[in-house]
Amino acid sequence: MPPLIDLDSAATSAPRMRASDADRLATVKQLQDAVARGLLTPDEGGERMADAFAAVHLTDLDPLTEDLPPAPPERTAPGWRSLGVLAVEQVRTSLTTAATGRLNAARVAVVLLVASLFLVLVGALSGVALSDSGGGGGDGGWHEWHEHRDHHWDHD
Repeated sequence: MPPLIDLDSAATSAPRMRASDADRLATVKQLQDAVARGLLTPDEGGERMADAFAAVHLTDLDPLTEDLPPAPPERTAPGWRSLGVLAVEQVRTSLTTAATGRLNAARVAVVLLVASLFLVLVGALSGVALSDSGGGGGDGGWHEWHEHRDHHWDHD
């Protein structure tokens, strides 16, 4: 007795999944990247992109990119945390002696002196900036008091 379902015809008659616009655009972006990286010539990339836009099924898109290597992962900036760690390590390395790995007292003193001078300079500049933003006249308000006094005497 023959089998009820022909496995060969069932595999070929399964409905193929249709490609969406997003699927087509994803393939085109891969092809554009391949052209930019020099993996495809502009003409070959253009032909494949046209085929991608004309594709109806997902299985039509796969052959367009299957011979291309994957794109390298995107490199991101290291961020503040790793930069802070590098700064701390640089200071620690600068303050220690190479032979013993211990802190050098003279180097620590110089760094503390420079940091103190920097803080004093920043404080002085901040104080000057804050004092200049006040009343503006610089004479302590003498003219305003004098004019008020003269005005008061005129009314009497």
